[in-house]
Amino acid sequence: MKAQNDVRVTIRVDKDLKERAESLFDRLGMNMSTALNIFLRKAVDEAAIPFPISVKNSGFGSGYSSGDITNAFKTAVQSEVAENQRKGLPVARYDTDTKRAYLEFANGTREYVNG
Repeated sequence: MKAQNDVRVTIRVDKDLKERAESLFDRLGMNMSTALNIFLRKAVDEAAIPFPISVKNSGFGSGYSSGDITNAFKTAVQSEVAENQRKGLPVARYDTDTKRAYLEFANGTREYVNG
């Protein structure tokens, strides 16, 4: 049900970013509107952007696309997961069927978060 004070806001966003964000928010049990409202409420409560923003060099330099950076991040995560598996440490995973996070242990057993 639409609240009496709700207004429509239109923004332009890269198509791929929108789709990836919608996928994330779906996994978190919310839609884009809810996620943006959470961001706006947090910003207003803190009277600031609720996360650090910096012009500090990311280490990638110029000429790298967001896809290049995303791929580098994915490679780093895969490397970390492989290292944890090699050491016999549990790896955090997400079950898309049950929409629950879990730890996967070296022997293949899963321990779901919150039961």
